[in-house]
Amino acid sequence: MRAVRFHETGGPEVLRIEDVEVRDPGPGEVRIRVHAVGLNRSEVNFRRGTYLVDPVLPAGLGTECSGTVLDTGPGVDGWQPGDEVCVIPASSPNEHPVYAEQAVVPARALLPRPPGLDDTGAAALWMPLLTVWGMTRHAARLREGDRLVVTAAANSIGAAALQVARHLGVRAVAVVADDRHATALREAGATQVLTGVPGSDDLRAALGGGADLVLDAEGGPGVERLVRACAPGGAVIVHGGLSGQPTPLPAAGYAPVWLRRFHVREVSGEPDVLARAEAFVRAGLAAGTLTPLVDRIFELDDVAAAHDYLEAPDRAPGKPVLRIR
Repeated sequence: MRAVRFHETGGPEVLRIEDVEVRDPGPGEVRIRVHAVGLNRSEVNFRRGTYLVDPVLPAGLGTECSGTVLDTGPGVDGWQPGDEVCVIPASSPNEHPVYAEQAVVPARALLPRPPGLDDTGAAALWMPLLTVWGMTRHAARLREGDRLVVTAAANSIGAAALQVARHLGVRAVAVVADDRHATALREAGATQVLTGVPGSDDLRAALGGGADLVLDAEGGPGVERLVRACAPGGAVIVHGGLSGQPTPLPAAGYAPVWLRRFHVREVSGEPDVLARAEAFVRAGLAAGTLTPLVDRIFELDDVAAAHDYLEAPDRAPGKPVLRIR
């Protein structure tokens, strides 16, 4: 089968498409035919060697895709050949990469493919919405009428956060570098779009008061102004590091605010939590308030161009997808 691998860390040019032998699924594993892969910014960092986990070279990529079950390993119940599935981020790409025509993944990483979604939509659905559910309904508890700030709102998690805000009846302010995607962000669920680096007073004015929750993809020193934008008892959840700078603890002189980091494994790694998140997403799909946002589709042979695009600062809201079949 063909698979994407890299033998050294670096830019998109290190990515190779190689013929590799697919292994049989082991205990608790399932082998699938991959249809499409959801691309995530973390894979850029993994390729560069700057992610939380170092790549074991030669390394594969990817943790999120849609596909069809081909066969199952020992001890796997509930799945059989022909089942249409989605793979969610629940393991390391060193162990279970999915940038390939076939992939062996843990059975615990599978969810039934929702009806009505095509290959690319099914590949783009789960990671953003599971992450946002985890931040807004598990780590924090947003309720109707609350106030939300979403930074770097044009990425896939930001766009999903705006959809969830609309679904919950939350007032959401989206923060982006410029206004080229403002219309799309409002359509996703933003009440207001702010550009540049708005100060804490600007954020409070746009919200009509202090924020109950801030979802921050950037980290770094800018977290202090986000903390100052919060209402007493509010929270700032940092789920990315786009600033490339350390995130310091803000100095004193602001209302009591909860500051924490978040990773999707807090949802995908806990079966009971995942079940609640899955039910929330499926209810939103049925209601038409939640939907996968596919930004752009690339073919497998264009994987280097896809990674170039992943790093672009001005790409449209949503998730790029790599089409395999």
